[in-house]
Formats: sequence, C-alpha cells, structure tokens
Amino acid sequence: MEQPRHVSVLLAECIENLNIRPDGTYVDGTLGLGGHSYEIASRLREGRLIGIDRDPSAIQRAGKRLEPFRDRVTLVHGNFGDVAQILDELGIDGVDGMLFDLGVSSPQLDEAERGFSYMLEAPLDMRMDSTASLSAYEVVNTWSEERLNRILWDYGEERYARRITAAILAARERAPIQSTTELVEIIKGAMPAAALREKQHPAKRSFQAIRIAVNDELGEVERMMDTAPDKLNPGGRLCVISFHSLEDRIVKNGIGRRENGCTCPREAPICTCGFVRTLRSVSRKPILPSEEEIERNPRSRSAKLRVAERV
Repeated sequence: MEQPRHVSVLLAECIENLNIRPDGTYVDGTLGLGGHSYEIASRLREGRLIGIDRDPSAIQRAGKRLEPFRDRVTLVHGNFGDVAQILDELGIDGVDGMLFDLGVSSPQLDEAERGFSYMLEAPLDMRMDSTASLSAYEVVNTWSEERLNRILWDYGEERYARRITAAILAARERAPIQSTTELVEIIKGAMPAAALREKQHPAKRSFQAIRIAVNDELGEVERMMDTAPDKLNPGGRLCVISFHSLEDRIVKNGIGRRENGCTCPREAPICTCGFVRTLRSVSRKPILPSEEEIERNPRSRSAKLRVAERV
C-alpha cells in the first residue's frame, strides 16, 4: 500500500517534551501514519512503544513504516479513550510518556471514500473506525431536529445551525441524503448570501460537527483525560495536541483538576478535602506551531499542544 503524504504536527515539540529514555515505555494513542511513533521508536533501545488507533488502515500503514523497529513496537486496534484498559490487557502497569494527536489524519481527509471531506464526492461515512456501526448517514438521516441542531451549534459552533438543520430535515423528507456533495449543497442552500462569500468553506463547521458526533470524539477525550494520567509513572509526560476549542478545554480542565483540584477555602491552614496532586503543567500556556510550520503545513494552524508531568 502506497504511503500517503502526511506531515506530523508539532513533531519536534512533542519529542522534546516526552523526554524519551532509551529504556522507557511510551504510548502513541493516535497512531495515524506513524510519524510521531517513528521518532519515538527510533530513540528506544530496550524500551517499548504501544501504538493505538481506531482506524484499521492506519494500523496497516503505520506497521509498514515502523517495520525497522518491530522488536520494540506493539500495535493495537482500539480507541485512545480506552488507553488505560489497553495497557492493563497488555500487562503494563505504568508508562513513561503518552502522546495523543486529536486531529484527523491527512489520508482520512484526502481519501474520498472516507466521506470526511466537503470538497470530494463520497458516501456519507466519516467513521474513523470502519467497523463501527454509526456513520454520518445515520446522523444526517435519522437524528432528531433537536439533536442535529445541538451538535451543529455545540460541536461546529455554526451560527446558522437552525437553518441548516431545517434544510436537512426538509431534504430527507423527500429522499435520504446519500453523499457528501448532496449534503454540501443543502448546507449552502440554507445559508445567507453573505455567509457564502466568507473565506471559510460554508460546510466546514457542519462537517466538523457531524464527524465529532459520529466518532464520539469529545467523549473519547474525556475518558482519556480521566484515566490515562493514572497509568503514567512518576515523572512521565502527557502530551496532547488538540485542534478544536472544545477538545482543548477538556484537556486543559483535565490537567487542572489533577493539578489544582483542592476544594478547601483559600484561608484554610491545611487541606482537608483529601486532594492529591497528580499532574503539573510543564507550560502554563499551550505550545503553538511556528510560523514556519504553518507555512509548510497549513493544517497545523489551529493546533495546540498541552504538556503535563506526573508528580
């Protein structure tokens, strides 16, 4: 299988912040095409890398890329939200670093048949895991008006959510909505002329919202932040790259709960709530891509890297 072109976001920054030891154990919870994993594995000697992805094609492609390091790499088909359970099943009590890149990989966007792109003709799919039951077709054609409007407003931050929802409901009354291009035309038809003249594609926010809903992306991030830090060894690093404000908020708040979760009054002389600090932020503000990286890879523009260390 030919390797699609893909540029790993914030690669140098992730590798630097993971503090990779040659004998350490690390997790790449969103394997993709293996760009981050390749750099991690190349720095290991007696260590081990666990690569996880919900997309079977990503496992296959990354496996070929990581073939030179097969003695130190274990690949798992699974969701990054289940990372703690996956490590338990592998008999791994703790790891020295975890990396999660929450973005959609370039092949998923560029391969028409996946249905992620609003620029390409494809069936309504958008499943990151092709074995999952829920697809964009079911979301668009069967979800209620209230539910559709909520995801477009909350996940897509689409100010014309109600108009788009009404247009989808009217169209599917006539016949099921089958393709990405059909959905794009429905979205465009629901928006005012001024919105269609904006620089951003009119369907971008809606497609983002539907993709997040199909793959329960925010739920996976919440589960990961609830459980993954407990599998870090003392001094181990957690690195999370997000591309959406809702994802970044979950990551930021998840770190904050473990760093500043004491509920005692400020004037209390000692802590009595029982809070135990388990993470510390390595940098207070997220790490952003450089102008040079954005120029090389425009898809990195909205990326934010947050790093925390187990204490």
